Amino acid sequence: MLVIVGYVVIVAAVFGGFALAGGHLGSLVQPVELLMIFGAAAGAFLVANTNKVIKATLKALPTLFRGSRYTKSLYMETLALLFEILAKVRKEGLMSIEGDVDAPDQSPIFSKYPMVTTDHHVVEFLTDYLRLMVGGNLNAFEIENLMDSEMETHHEEAAIPIHAIEKMGDALPAFGIVAAVMGVVHTMESVGIPPAELGKLIAAALVGTFLGILLAYGFVGPLATLLEHKLVESTKMFQCIKVTLLANLNGYAPQVAVEFGRKVLFSTERPSFAELEEEMKQRKSR
Repeated sequence: MLVIVGYVVIVAAVFGGFALAGGHLGSLVQPVELLMIFGAAAGAFLVANTNKVIKATLKALPTLFRGSRYTKSLYMETLALLFEILAKVRKEGLMSIEGDVDAPDQSPIFSKYPMVTTDHHVVEFLTDYLRLMVGGNLNAFEIENLMDSEMETHHEEAAIPIHAIEKMGDALPAFGIVAAVMGVVHTMESVGIPPAELGKLIAAALVGTFLGILLAYGFVGPLATLLEHKLVESTKMFQCIKVTLLANLNGYAPQVAVEFGRKVLFSTERPSFAELEEEMKQRKSR
């Protein structure tokens, strides 16, 4: 929603300011210039990227127009899930969660936390390391190294669309210049026409440079920045799970391990100690 609002503000500020300064908006309507800029940018995008990158970018674009799913409610539910699993382990042993780990979609524990289970990446990350804990063949140090490696891979993979969009945004001003040069060439071959007509051709050529810069810094570039923010948010969820499980492996009680996870969250989404404690009491009473 904020993306659309931001675009409206950009259009209103730039074109509204031009109109207030006495400019004629009709002179900025140059569909041929847009065709050259967008066509060249799309072609360069196809040349520069593999099928994997193109598919990842197209898949990431719709997420830009949705709000963040990483809210305080989601983190409270995640921490409550971790507490319940670790409490069961402490009470009944690691083997007691084997069924929950192998089939989380059929687990009575996981089914209580629908906000978490809708993200299969989070569920897979959690169950994979719980499975390693059940196996008992790895110590906390080895599991931490493996977690770091997986999180780094996740970060690199999720950054692929960001780099692709950034590169395309960086190229748009240059394609705007290409469109402007083509307009200048057309103007130079029309020097015999009346000055009024010649002025329109020069204006049309200059619009190419203007559109390339505006599209790059006002529309495409901010999308890459927004994707980067979303990537940081998604990584924070894995960090929360990581430190909670490692605290448990190092011998801390479930209540303390969950507190480790709570502390790594951003302050804007982090539930307070009292809020989390109340949430777990309510779930236990239900």
